[in-house]
Amino acid sequence: MTVGVPREVKDDEYRVALTPAGVMALREHGHEVVVETGAGAGTHIEDSDYADAGARIAAVESVWAQANLIVKVKEPRPVEFPRIRPGQLIFTYFHFAADEELMHAMVKSKAYCIAYETVEMPNGSLPLLTPMSEVAGRLSIQEGAKYLERPMGGRGVLLSGVPGTRPGVVGIIGAGVVGINALKVAAGFGATVYVLDVNLDRLRYLDDVFPNNVITLHSNPGTIREVLQECDLLIGAVYKTGTRAPVLVTREMLKLMKPGSVIVDVCVDQGGCIETTKATTHRNPVYEVDGVIHYAVANMPGAVAHTSTYALTNATLPYVLKLADHGLDALRADLPLRKGLNVADGKVTLEAIATQYGYAYMPAESLLAAGEASLA
Repeated sequence: MTVGVPREVKDDEYRVALTPAGVMALREHGHEVVVETGAGAGTHIEDSDYADAGARIAAVESVWAQANLIVKVKEPRPVEFPRIRPGQLIFTYFHFAADEELMHAMVKSKAYCIAYETVEMPNGSLPLLTPMSEVAGRLSIQEGAKYLERPMGGRGVLLSGVPGTRPGVVGIIGAGVVGINALKVAAGFGATVYVLDVNLDRLRYLDDVFPNNVITLHSNPGTIREVLQECDLLIGAVYKTGTRAPVLVTREMLKLMKPGSVIVDVCVDQGGCIETTKATTHRNPVYEVDGVIHYAVANMPGAVAHTSTYALTNATLPYVLKLADHGLDALRADLPLRKGLNVADGKVTLEAIATQYGYAYMPAESLLAAGEASLA
C-alpha cells in the first residue's frame, strides 16, 4: 500500500503525522511512503531525514493522488477537500462534532474517515487521544499561568505564591486524562487546586495520591459556581467520545469570576464546555469576555510540536501498520480500530454524529460486511 503524509495546513499547526522511524517501519512491511515536501519542518524534521528512512518526497498533489492511506494530524481543511478520493483511507483527528462543514464534505467524498479520537479499547480508554490529552493537560497550566501575568492582561497572580502570600487557585472541571495531567502540573506548582468530576471513585483515588493542596469536589452546578468565585485559572477538561462537550459554565456564570482570571478550555475541539468558548489559534490565542481571559486554541499540542509529534506517532504507528498491511480487513478484525470509523463510502458509522447532523446511521459492522465495502 502507498501511505501519504501531507504537510498540515491548519493555521499554526506544526506537527507532522509520521516520524522517520515510522517511515522505516512501513518500509520494512513492504509499503511505499510519500511525504510532502516540508511536511516535517514544524517539528524540525528535514526532508532528507525522511528520504534517508526510505520515503519519497513529493509535491502535495502527488501525495494525495498516489496514496491509498493518508495519515494526518488534524482534520482536512477546505483546500484539501477536492484532493480526497472515493475509497481513500484517511486516518487523523476529525472531531466531527465541532465542524459541520467538514462532516458534510467527508460524507460527499466517499472516503473512509478513521478518527484517532474515537478509537476505543474494551476498557473504554482512548489510546490515540491519550498522548495529546496528556500534552494538552500539562500545557493548559503552562499557558494559563502565562496569561495570568499582568502584562498579558491577567490578574498578576503567581500560581505558586511565595512565603507570606497565598498561592493561586486553579479549578479543573473533569478528571480524565486532560484533567489529571493539568492537576499534576498545577499541584506541582503549589497552587490550591479544586478538581471536579462526577465519578466519586476517581475522586477518591485522586484524594489518596495527591497532596493536601488538591481538593476533590463532586461536579454539579452548585460546586462549579463555588469554584468559579475562587479560582484564578479555570481548566475545561470534559470529553465525551464522538459528541459535543456539555456546556457546564454559562455566560451568566462568568460574572462570578474575578476580573483578570483566565479560562483554558481544552474541550474546544469538541465545541467547548464553556458557553463563551470560540476556537482561537496559536497566533491569536486569547480573547476577553466580561473581564475573563479565554484561551481556546483548537490544536494546543501543536505549540510543542516536537514532543507532540513523537508522542502521537508512538501511539498511532501500530494502527497505521495494521491499515497499511490489511486495508479494510484491519477494520473488520480490530474492534478498537473499527470504532474509529466515523464516515465511510458516504455513510455515517458513528451514531452520535449521525444524530447530530441528521444522517442515517449505519453500524460499521454492517457496512464492512463481506462484499459490502472495498478500497478503490
